[in-house]
Amino acid sequence: MELFEAIKNRRSIRRYKSASVDDKKIEAILEAGRWAPSWSNTQCWRFIVVRDPKIKAKLADTLMKIKLPDREVPNPGAMAINTVPVVIVVCGEIGKAGGKPGRGGGGGEYVTDKGDWFMFDTALAVQNMVLAAHGLGLGTVIMGAFDAVQAEKALGVPKGYRVVVMFPVGVPDQEGKAPPRKELSEIVIKDIWGK
Repeated sequence: MELFEAIKNRRSIRRYKSASVDDKKIEAILEAGRWAPSWSNTQCWRFIVVRDPKIKAKLADTLMKIKLPDREVPNPGAMAINTVPVVIVVCGEIGKAGGKPGRGGGGGEYVTDKGDWFMFDTALAVQNMVLAAHGLGLGTVIMGAFDAVQAEKALGVPKGYRVVVMFPVGVPDQEGKAPPRKELSEIVIKDIWGK
């Protein structure tokens, strides 16, 4: 699949078939994440590949519930996590990205006013991985509305790392539709904002 085609056509998939996914495809997805750029090449990401149904169920339980005016309902992402053969959880090592040698980390000084850069670096890896999955004919949906501390406990994530996102990987049981996109004229500023 051509790169721009993959960028334009990748969609969040929430319904999956229970079909298995070849290990080589999962490895290719992880490899795409490994090659993402990162601050000073710190590569602060760690990828947890979850296949165990009991652990996937624990992850599904961490998802935020949907609040309706009269009740709370389960997050539809829980069904996706429990259906797919694989969930990839992306963690970031805190205190590494965003500083220079001798700076940042351990409460040190960061180079930018944004502080620790781990969210940005992990997002770059995730984008690579979901595009790779799409290019391999698989579906994903990036999930961030969950109890990260509970997920970290379920996965045994050590101190110094945070769970950032998780995404199911599987054979889609729906076709994603492109939502409307803003025109470039609405989002591109030339030289100075307001001119």
